[in-house]
Amino acid sequence: MANLHIEIPEDILIATSQSSEEFLNEAKFFLAAKLFDLGRLSSGKAAQLCGMNRVDFLLRLHTVGVSAIQLDEAEMEEELRNVQ
Repeated sequence: MANLHIEIPEDILIATSQSSEEFLNEAKFFLAAKLFDLGRLSSGKAAQLCGMNRVDFLLRLHTVGVSAIQLDEAEMEEELRNVQ
């Protein structure tokens, strides 16, 4: 496993009212959500990145404005045709 080291000034932690562990967990979720949103990671890999199971990850995405459904326009039209 690769490690990434990011220094966070103490005043940032104080401003967010978070411990370093809480900040790290939130940052990993934000990173995973953005990579999923960009199509760089599957939902399963994104969930793995932030230490969550896939279902919990997908259910939490709305809290950061990311849709759990990642379909382009053609895929969405196909899905809608299948529903009718």
